[in-house]
Amino acid sequence: MGGREVLHDINMEIKEGETHVLFGKNGSGKTSLLMAIMGFSRYKITKGSIVFKGIDMTHLPINERAALGIGMSFQRPPTIRGLKTRDLVELLSRDNGGKTESYAKSLNFSEFLDREINHGLSGGEIKKSELLQLMAQNPDLILLDEPESGVDLENIALIGKVIKKLLQKNLRRLRVKSGLIITHTGLILNYLEADRGYLLLDGGMKCHGNPREMFNTICNLGYEECARCQR
Repeated sequence: MGGREVLHDINMEIKEGETHVLFGKNGSGKTSLLMAIMGFSRYKITKGSIVFKGIDMTHLPINERAALGIGMSFQRPPTIRGLKTRDLVELLSRDNGGKTESYAKSLNFSEFLDREINHGLSGGEIKKSELLQLMAQNPDLILLDEPESGVDLENIALIGKVIKKLLQKNLRRLRVKSGLIITHTGLILNYLEADRGYLLLDGGMKCHGNPREMFNTICNLGYEECARCQR
């Protein structure tokens, strides 16, 4: 990005139906990793490849990655004037036509459907808007950048419930949706089980392990101690 190496030595595999969690300090490269997977042009892959559904998508544009079944919720999504949330959601719908109202109702978001995208919305309302768009897109790989950030305690349970449903955590069999979630607070772990945790420091993947154990170590002893312990 900008001629500067942001990430290096990244090696991870998210299998079908699995949810992985990414921990790390501010500025460690977590959001950059999600942006690179999604295909934002600011991020150039100089070594290695990104493979999804057996397809090398390292150099595919964002729209083609989205068409393959990848969706992303941003930590700080932009405001889009002149476009109503309802219209965007209906554009995003693949096999979910006519469900906009029911999706919005499940998020207590119905009154905001005719607002311009993210205009005048609170942090929690923006998170709901992002999840509404993901519900309409119905992707197979879901990238979530700090879904609990800016959300009050009253709404975090609702958002956690929706994410759990998006990732099919309510199913015991035939789960095909996969996810990669960035979390700082760890609150999202109260609402869904993750299969693996990763620690990203200084642009490199330092270790992986049980996400709850890793988060407890980070809270009590810090990121560096977590890296030493898991290693």
